[in-house]
Amino acid sequence: MKSAKPKKSSMIYYLVLIGFFGIFSTTISKNPVLPLFSSALNASEFIVGLIAAVSPLAGILFSFPIGYLSDKIGFKKLLILSGFVFLSAPLLYLFVNSALWLIPIRFFHGIATAILGPVSASMIVSVYSKNKGEKLGFYSSSTLIGRTLAPLIGGIILSMNYFGNLWDYKLVYIAAFILAIPVFVLTLLLKPFKANKLNNLDFDDFTSSLKYIFINKKIFSTALVDLITYFAFGAFETYLPLYLTLKGIPGYAIGFVFSVQIFSIAFSKPLFGKIADKIDKRIQIIIGLFILGLSFGILGLVSNIILITVIGVIFGLGLSFSTIATPTYLSEIADKSRIGTTLGGLSSIMDVGHSLGPFITGIIISYFSYELGFFASFILSIIGIVLFLFCNYDFLKKD
Repeated sequence: MKSAKPKKSSMIYYLVLIGFFGIFSTTISKNPVLPLFSSALNASEFIVGLIAAVSPLAGILFSFPIGYLSDKIGFKKLLILSGFVFLSAPLLYLFVNSALWLIPIRFFHGIATAILGPVSASMIVSVYSKNKGEKLGFYSSSTLIGRTLAPLIGGIILSMNYFGNLWDYKLVYIAAFILAIPVFVLTLLLKPFKANKLNNLDFDDFTSSLKYIFINKKIFSTALVDLITYFAFGAFETYLPLYLTLKGIPGYAIGFVFSVQIFSIAFSKPLFGKIADKIDKRIQIIIGLFILGLSFGILGLVSNIILITVIGVIFGLGLSFSTIATPTYLSEIADKSRIGTTLGGLSSIMDVGHSLGPFITGIIISYFSYELGFFASFILSIIGIVLFLFCNYDFLKKD
């Protein structure tokens, strides 16, 4: 019994480092090198877009099955598999001489994050009962810091222009491989928290678990909140730079807006997670989604760079406030034997929103305006709040 405490206390440090190096490695593999590498391989714009899309597709397809498996076979085996993909995928880019080969490689690489996200979240909420929100915040912040540093380091490597050929791009993937080494090593060193034997692993059980996500109105409505949140975030990161360029905002200022926003999310998540451990998480989810939607909705009415920066930070804080509360809330209302399944479903549905956001918002902007495209996320957030209220509170029911 005494040995269980150090395992529990040290686990978060392992996961924070795994999350930091893992996301650093996978992000440096795509931003900014991937479209540049694809173009250098003579890829058309359509192929460049297809290459960029297949990595999130892996998250949509695999996050739920991975979450389901974590409930059946435990966490460590899946994290080791994730570490292996993080380590091996960067090496595959070194052999690429045709852009089409990047499509299966990106899909394979996307499996690493499809495993890491839901499994790490499931481990944290399973181990830390009293302060899971705070621990989730620390983990999420570590991944955001890795995501922030990656484009900077990748850009520096590319700017060296050492070889003057395709190997200038492949140097970035060598760096991604080096960054993935501690990920794989740490997954091997991580002491198992739950090592279930393979049980009840059949198609009927899988479909019943999938049905569990969609039939449980509290779980599904909470997942829809994350879908809407990342719908807005995907639209924000895709179209705000174009909108600001049309307004005559210089590139360095646009970069500053996004840098400040990312840091606001990274540094607020542990604090907001601590709040989620103490207050009604439903209230936190509603407030966060409303702030996010409203701030994005009014961005199309603003052209002053200072106001845009402030609103961008508020948008990031709204996202942080809501998304740290959704997994902690689900961990409390879900069947304890289906924590991994539930959080895997949350991750898959979130990725759907992240993919749909740029696509649908782009259609609205093309046919109408940026203002209406941005405001659409606010309307969607209001719809999400109403659905969440209806599904998670009993005050609309008659006695």
